[in-house]
Amino acid sequence: MRMSSGWAAAAAVTALLSWGAAGAAAQSVSEVHGRIVEAGTEVPVQDAQIFVEGTGVGALSGRDGRFRLAGVPVGARALVIERLGYGTVRRALQVTAGESVEVRVELTSAAVSMPAMVVTATRDARALGEVAAAVGVVDRGRIDETRPSHPSEIMGKVPGVWVNVTGGEGHMTAIRQPLSTAPLYLYLEDGVPTRSTGFFNHNALYEINVPQAERIEVMKGPANALYGSDAIGGVVNVQTRAPSAAGEVTGSFEGGSWGYARFLGAASGRLGDRDGLRAEANYTRTDGWRLGTGYDRISGTLRWDRSAGPWSFKTVATFSDIDQSTAGSSALSEDDFLNDPRNNYTPISWRKVSALRVSSEITRRTGSGSLTFTPFFRSNGMDILPNWSLTFDPAVWETGNRSFGLLTRYERDLGFMDGLFLAGVDLDHSPGEHREYAIVPSREEGVFVDYAPGDVLYDYDVTFQQVSPYLHVEVAPIERLRVTAGLRLDLLGYDYVNHLTPVDGGTHRRPADAAPDFTALSPKLGATFQLSENASTFASIRRGFRAPSEGQLFRQGSAESTVDLEPEISTSYEVGVRGRLGSRVRADVSLYRMEVEDAVVGYQLPDGSRENLNAGETRHQGVEVGLGALLFPGLELDVAGSWAEHTYVAWSPREGLDYGGNEMESAPHTIGNAELRWRPRALRGLMV
Repeated sequence: MRMSSGWAAAAAVTALLSWGAAGAAAQSVSEVHGRIVEAGTEVPVQDAQIFVEGTGVGALSGRDGRFRLAGVPVGARALVIERLGYGTVRRALQVTAGESVEVRVELTSAAVSMPAMVVTATRDARALGEVAAAVGVVDRGRIDETRPSHPSEIMGKVPGVWVNVTGGEGHMTAIRQPLSTAPLYLYLEDGVPTRSTGFFNHNALYEINVPQAERIEVMKGPANALYGSDAIGGVVNVQTRAPSAAGEVTGSFEGGSWGYARFLGAASGRLGDRDGLRAEANYTRTDGWRLGTGYDRISGTLRWDRSAGPWSFKTVATFSDIDQSTAGSSALSEDDFLNDPRNNYTPISWRKVSALRVSSEITRRTGSGSLTFTPFFRSNGMDILPNWSLTFDPAVWETGNRSFGLLTRYERDLGFMDGLFLAGVDLDHSPGEHREYAIVPSREEGVFVDYAPGDVLYDYDVTFQQVSPYLHVEVAPIERLRVTAGLRLDLLGYDYVNHLTPVDGGTHRRPADAAPDFTALSPKLGATFQLSENASTFASIRRGFRAPSEGQLFRQGSAESTVDLEPEISTSYEVGVRGRLGSRVRADVSLYRMEVEDAVVGYQLPDGSRENLNAGETRHQGVEVGLGALLFPGLELDVAGSWAEHTYVAWSPREGLDYGGNEMESAPHTIGNAELRWRPRALRGLMV
């Protein structure tokens, strides 16, 4: 593949953005600091989230309720304060160059609140009421209350999201799509993709330290105009916790049955006026309630925030190491299911995963804009002995890849119609490898007990490359109406080198060296209308795509050809309304319809093996509802539910076989989650 012209274009765009920012650099920034307390008292409110609207500048309040925001652009600004259990406060500010602004904010108890700000919709802090898309938020308070031991325990709080359990912290996801392992979602950590498009992992959330996250945002439906390939079903952005305003050390230990134990620890504080540090550690282990399903995890996060006048820096290093024995989809006989459900016929299967990510977000802010560069490095490795294929295709996979990339973004107020202009370019260079060898398993009384290595089935190197410029514009042509438009050009491709002899037949065909590439334009158009101070409605049309992953392209199996797989193309239509009725009821409702052409589907053959095919056309439509209510003081109800229908419109994988009109597999009509929480006023801090 040859992408030199694309990289040259990217360099030109980056230089242009730098020039534009330099032209505005004469305008300065300042500082905002203050204290958050409960209304009518001097009781400090810890862990309140403070944002300066439209700038991306944010912080958390410390134990004493104090906070400090550096690098706030001068001019008329809006300060937004959120905290679970309190009403959201929006405070107007006038920031003057060279002066420090001090504020005191009182929060009033209000069990039913909505997140005021989201980051994922524009890669920067933006008022939710101005976002023309369905975005679900799980904030720090809800994460701390839930203390999830598996991502399924927290993700279901977002309407229309289902994350299942496959073993350990393994999972599959369904967001406006059937439950599957397909690369239909983009997983981010602080806005940086955890993997490149070419090396998708459906277990992506166990490569992230979810129980110690600051916030999880789920943007549902295609987000390709801003994020590119893999964002058909949605984007999941897990944000790390910022350093605290005051020094603190925290830790917790949990234990349970089947050898379950978990330690979560953190240390955080500031070094002088400019620097803040936070370190986190997560050690989890279990023997597994089912035989042969032990699991060990070590994760860590180190974050360094620094401010220096108009410059701000956020450097994050995270790692995860997972070693688990799996049962996964290992079925049981009816007799064992009823009488010995702990049994496991595939105890020899295992999975070892390592993930390391380092990124540094460097931002130069001015009075009317900002320029951000985020260089990043990733290293991912995964070795597995899959249990699901032991009966028909037993093998061991050894895979890995490294990534070197850069995300750039230039954001500027247009100066008319409350407009916003955002442009950038994403670069990704990810070399990797895939080695797979057959094994000869042995069984005793139907249980796989051992194996011997066999022939090498696949051995190849593959490099994924990406150059993707994008534009995003927002204007308010009339009062309360905001229109959003965006466009992204993705130039993607692979360089694939086969180290074995090409094979044209059998169940393990191997393509010769190849360099497939893909080009896609992803537009979007949306609008929001503010119905009242507490309610808004939105509508959008979005077109997206996702390129096949390296495994779908080059691990050919028995398919006649996979190198020429086409990318999926989706068109999504969505309308919704969200808001509050007083301080007792919160609701958000969205309706969507998405049509997908050339969906890449794994077709299962009679012998159990699978081959990847473009499946013609599929349709996905449904309604998602989130509801919160304060039943009486101290008693809260939260409900997240959805109804959906996923259908093959046209798909004929073989002559004489037509699935058109049938529902897609693993596609439930309804997904639901309900919570009832009691916070007795007489026992402050207790929640049941």
